[in-house]
Amino acid sequence: PTECFLSKPEEKQESTVKAKRRKKKKISEVLQKSAPKPGVPADLQNLLTQHFGENRSVIEIEELKLSDSCFLPANDLSHSFSSYLKEICPKWAKLRRNHKEKKSVVMLVLCSSALRSLELIKSMTAFKGDCKVLKLFAKHIKIKEQMNMLEKGVYHIGVGTPGRVKALVEQDGLSLNSTKYMILDWNWRDQKLRRMMDIPEV
Repeated sequence: PTECFLSKPEEKQESTVKAKRRKKKKISEVLQKSAPKPGVPADLQNLLTQHFGENRSVIEIEELKLSDSCFLPANDLSHSFSSYLKEICPKWAKLRRNHKEKKSVVMLVLCSSALRSLELIKSMTAFKGDCKVLKLFAKHIKIKEQMNMLEKGVYHIGVGTPGRVKALVEQDGLSLNSTKYMILDWNWRDQKLRRMMDIPEV
């Protein structure tokens, strides 16, 4: 009797699993229904905990937590990119003047693709003025070229993709010591409706 009793719930479980598999929605369908909303510090903290949770100790995860004072207000989606940057960085002119270090940038903007990087560079014209902006993505630009440019000149803003920025930091081509601002392009979605943080490689 116990064997019969055990086999019945197992059969039910199998059938519910099969039903769930059939009804599984594509990520683009889920994302299509969710309206864009400003990112909050908790969003990033949760992602870090999820990503590192499995292979880090409790103490190591605790060290990854950033205090709220590390975060600036998010774009409430009413700003253009330039006006948002002006709001969060009112002393940009002074920071730009004082920046003399090579192999580093004052502001680092991370987004999901090379095309999006170019879009953002165009849309920050009113903010950047005459400061130097460096493209930090892999499309049509070799990593050696970017390392040479960083070594020879002083750049104020770097706009690029997480993969290329990570490679530059690891190869000692980019130093983050003088970086004061890191902007994450949180809400923009690609053709598959994925945000940067929805891409597994990121």
